[in-house]
Amino acid sequence: MTQQINNQLFAFAKQFSDSAFKAHSLALKGLETVADLQLKALEQQAKVSAEFVAEAMETRDANGLRSLWEKGTSLSRENAERSVAISQEIIAITQKTAESMNALAQEQRQAANDAVTAPIAAARKAAAK
Repeated sequence: MTQQINNQLFAFAKQFSDSAFKAHSLALKGLETVADLQLKALEQQAKVSAEFVAEAMETRDANGLRSLWEKGTSLSRENAERSVAISQEIIAITQKTAESMNALAQEQRQAANDAVTAPIAAARKAAAK
């Protein structure tokens, strides 16, 4: 009797650790993708800002300042649009990761239900004979 309980407990613990490993892998993959998106956005923004600062350092007259003002406004708008687009991508990645984890939890629950009902069904079948 204790051997059967130990076997079931061991199988459940193995199944739980496998599911935890899969969930951890999913979370890390999502985090890696988000970090990669943010890093690329930061690089792009740093590049554009550096170009703007370099152009501002070269400006010597009022007309140059006027065009610099217009370019700065345009740059701000582009940065805001880029930020919104990246935020939407991050939300999509987060949602996809959450859906994958939900599917994993459902698999875990179904496997646990099957593990509990299988011995009961076998006992009923044996008792019916």
